[in-house]
Amino acid sequence: MTAAVHTRSSADLISAEEPVLAHNYHPLPVVVARAEGTWVEDVEGRRYLDMLAGYSALNFGHRHPALVAAAHRQLDRLTLTSRAFHNDRLAEFAERLAALTGLDMVLPMNTGAEAVESGIKVARKWAYEVKGVPADRATIVVAAENFHGRTTTIVSFSTDETARAGFGPFTPGFRIVPYNDLAALEAAVDDTTAAVLLEPIQGEAGVVIPDEGYLTGVRELTRRKGCLFIADEIQSGLGRTGRTLAVEHESVVPDMLLLGKALGGGIVPVSAVVARRDVLGVLRPGEHGSTFGGNPLAAAVGTAVVELLETGEFQHRATELGVVLRDGLSELVGKGVLGFRARGLWAGVDIDPAFGTGREIGERLLREGVLVKDTHGSTIRLAPPLTITEDELSGALGALEKVLTRG
Repeated sequence: MTAAVHTRSSADLISAEEPVLAHNYHPLPVVVARAEGTWVEDVEGRRYLDMLAGYSALNFGHRHPALVAAAHRQLDRLTLTSRAFHNDRLAEFAERLAALTGLDMVLPMNTGAEAVESGIKVARKWAYEVKGVPADRATIVVAAENFHGRTTTIVSFSTDETARAGFGPFTPGFRIVPYNDLAALEAAVDDTTAAVLLEPIQGEAGVVIPDEGYLTGVRELTRRKGCLFIADEIQSGLGRTGRTLAVEHESVVPDMLLLGKALGGGIVPVSAVVARRDVLGVLRPGEHGSTFGGNPLAAAVGTAVVELLETGEFQHRATELGVVLRDGLSELVGKGVLGFRARGLWAGVDIDPAFGTGREIGERLLREGVLVKDTHGSTIRLAPPLTITEDELSGALGALEKVLTRG
């Protein structure tokens, strides 16, 4: 990877953003110009190991050759028709994604938040047409500390005041229960409940992994109560945890899956609702849509992503290297790390506040050539591309040890 040519420094480019970009992010002070595999390069030619991978959007690394090739081939043929017409790439994408997940039908969209919004609409329609819930009375049960996106409907059932404050009035129809609490969930579900919407692992909350048996219990409860189980696998899915889907760790098949991020291979935004036929089948022409959802370029890249996952290679890598990640973090407990939660190549690491906030640790790691992102308080998330090598992963853990021991 050769250095990109720029006439302006990182500091100049960061300053240039201030007057013109909305301040809805607080980026670390690095300006990325190029990337390949697990590495990115800034405008001055400095290289950094990417331990965030776009919140799992880059599960296959930056510019994976198979994905770039698929995109190039499609760019030379056809990029957009809208769904007003058929295109020659969409059916294969839908068929292979349905087969990969063990479900029947696919609703292609663009972003993760769109997938969640679409799933909510489908669940409500199903509740009225199939379950028989009285009109406009359907409810959806969600978990506290969830992160499903930041649209006005989604923040209506968030417990994160940063995401909620100042954006009301909020959309009704949601009940919030503690995560990992089957008794509370049971009490919240009634005859009006269309669905239970959960992340199998709560990513934004700090990679919170529920107790063994929780997802199995949710599946049993929703079947018994006659409502849908919707699993938001936008961050946890597509190889990240060592399985294609995080629900597979308990051999659970939900009624509906929400996918995104890695489904676009880090090239184009691709998301999907994947569900049983009797669930997604409630949609009729004109009731839902997207100008770009299911476009030929997205379908071509998405199909290439599914092909990578069909080999099992990336799930295997996440499982094997996940052991290295857990072992390395275990060595740091009591040395600046209070504790951690990890599954596959995904970890939430709680830093002792005496050693710094999550943001401060991220800034120190930046100086060591490692990119991470903080979440609440002193917690940082580690989610490298699944293409990372054992040496690269060990190097990142060594950098974390260094910033904790030397400050």
